[in-house]
Amino acid sequence: MTSSAIPLQHSHSSRQVWGAVLAMSLCAFALVASEFLPVSLLTPLATDLSLTEGQAGQAISISGFFAVVTSLLLSTLTQGIDRKPVLLATTALMLVSGALVAFAPNYPTLMLGRAVLGIAIGGYWSMSTAVMMRIAPEALVPKAIAVMQGGTALATAIAAPVGSYLGGLIGWRGAFFCVVPLAAIALIWQAFTLPAMPGERGTASATASLRLLLDSKVALGMAAVAFLFMGQFTLFTYLRPFLETVTQVDVPTLSLLLLIIGVAGLVGTMMVGSLVGRHLFRVLPGIPLLMAVIAFAVISTGSWVVPTAVLLGGWGLIATCAPVGWFTWLARMLPEDAEAGGGLMVAVIQLAITVGATLGGVLYDGVGYQATFIASGMMLLVATALTMRVGRQSTVNRS
Repeated sequence: MTSSAIPLQHSHSSRQVWGAVLAMSLCAFALVASEFLPVSLLTPLATDLSLTEGQAGQAISISGFFAVVTSLLLSTLTQGIDRKPVLLATTALMLVSGALVAFAPNYPTLMLGRAVLGIAIGGYWSMSTAVMMRIAPEALVPKAIAVMQGGTALATAIAAPVGSYLGGLIGWRGAFFCVVPLAAIALIWQAFTLPAMPGERGTASATASLRLLLDSKVALGMAAVAFLFMGQFTLFTYLRPFLETVTQVDVPTLSLLLLIIGVAGLVGTMMVGSLVGRHLFRVLPGIPLLMAVIAFAVISTGSWVVPTAVLLGGWGLIATCAPVGWFTWLARMLPEDAEAGGGLMVAVIQLAITVGATLGGVLYDGVGYQATFIASGMMLLVATALTMRVGRQSTVNRS
């Protein structure tokens, strides 16, 4: 297989390289914050637009669906086009999405804005790893990717509690609009710092991405990723209504609980880098297993704030390690197929988020939170079993 990334000569200065990396990190922060803001604003959003929590949760599902389609098709549709304007276009779409959602008068407009965001997510993330491999010298690529993932981790840490706080202060529309200036800054910063990255024809496409699944090891790993993220977002999407109706917390306490999850996630992301480097196939199955234990345990502790806070802190600490671990696996597994592999991984993750959020909404509205959390735990156990098989296959291949 051939790489879809054309190496640059790296003649630009270290300052230029890190300026571009930091600009992409800011964009990653804004994308993650945009994608998961509905989690912390689900209740007021649903109330204002006369929706159920399950219907409002589909705002995450539709973003995931369009991200899947875009991540698979963008490389084909943009063959031969410089990657810089493509990245800038996806960033601009995030800005448009934020404005559409903030001023949405009804449910269809809300969903349109979220669909536009999905296009931005799928396009940006499918190219991000390959772009990092092109703008940074080879020895600095892991550090560059880690810096960009730092934007993701920071958004995971603060987006939910800040979104909840801002929702109480300026309303859910104001909270969503806060993404617009962030996207504008990221757009301008990237325009000045990203180098030209000529596109190559015929190397990365939906067919090339899907063809990777013919390798049984890749297919097994992607199945494990799918069940992990399905399980995660079956539960996580409906955390706010659970905390408000079962744990019965007010908005300040809700913001505090979401902050606990986020800060724990930031700590987990900082810690996991060295662990996955040395013990990747010990860390990977432990993530969904511990998350499954927490999903089942929260059903019993949900009426009490303190034990629920402790468990959710553990959830945040563990769950945010998953992307770092699995993208490390991807880099080892497909070093010569950066763009095709990245597109496939993004498609799998976003499809899993879509299915998880949709299933969680159906169960939450139709049966209740217990069924939602049990389904989450069961999917995470399946992810554990699949991940253990991935590890065994890799051990056999090395021996």
